Amino acid sequence: MTEVRPEYNESFEGMLKRFNRKVQLDGVIREARRRARFEKPLTRRKRKETATRRAAIKAARRTATRRPA
Repeated sequence: MTEVRPEYNESFEGMLKRFNRKVQLDGVIREARRRARFEKPLTRRKRKETATRRAAIKAARRTATRRPA
């Protein structure tokens, strides 16, 4: 549960902005959208595989661009 407490003399707009940022970082909206519709197990598996592949490529790119000390 995402919670934001008002700071001293903080406007409502400022508090709302902090709340939105925190919700975004916690992934609440992404999770709600994902659960909005049923996803077949095969589709879920393929999505996870592509995400894993993308992460591996990104990590390989990151290590390839580093220069040895």
